Amino acid sequence: MTVKPLTPLQEAFTEGKVLLIDKPLHWTSFDAVRKIRNLIRIKKVGHAGTLDPLATGLLIVCTGKFTKRINEYMAKEKEYTGTFVLGATTPTYDLESKPENHKSIDGIDVATIQKAAAQLTGEIMQVPPAHSAIKKDGVRVYELARQGKEVQLDPRKITIHEFEIVKVELPVVHFRIVCSTGTYIRSLANDIGEILGCGGYLSSLCRTRIGEFWVKDASTIEQFVTTVEEFASNN
Repeated sequence: MTVKPLTPLQEAFTEGKVLLIDKPLHWTSFDAVRKIRNLIRIKKVGHAGTLDPLATGLLIVCTGKFTKRINEYMAKEKEYTGTFVLGATTPTYDLESKPENHKSIDGIDVATIQKAAAQLTGEIMQVPPAHSAIKKDGVRVYELARQGKEVQLDPRKITIHEFEIVKVELPVVHFRIVCSTGTYIRSLANDIGEILGCGGYLSSLCRTRIGEFWVKDASTIEQFVTTVEEFASNN
């Protein structure tokens, strides 16, 4: 059987590259990986940390030999910016589901929000969302949650290095968070709503940094496509 030789493009990405991608809104992390895999035509492509479809921002994608580094990148500190809305909750803790349990936010101000954020800063125990990709008994828990089954998840130890309240335009609160790997920002939005007694859910999210890598240095999917097409045409 004759093995078809690799093209210069395939060879370059098989040797290994770390790609910084600015994930588009409504794309899953796997959508981005699949697009890149189909474009460069090699199988070994993976990402270093999922971003939800309603989140944007930095996605580290490793190709070829560099897929061995994925766990190393996943373990790095993360930074996020975004907004949460006070006065209601959602089953998914974000806008994947409709707001419910509406409550008054009278009496809530910047000082009380900052105090609540301080309670969620440092080393804390966090319960992941029932609508998440965590597996329980071999099944992803979001599948159980969608079937209406009650899901009990154990709390996990995480570290919130910074929880900055950037701006308050009630019911919307703008934030910046620096945290350890394994942190669910949706859960923090829900938790701060519980502390304040009015409910809260995540309304927007952007991952701005993973370790020393910044979203400002990332390429959009369109930019990456153009780069690959130019490389292919010149080789």
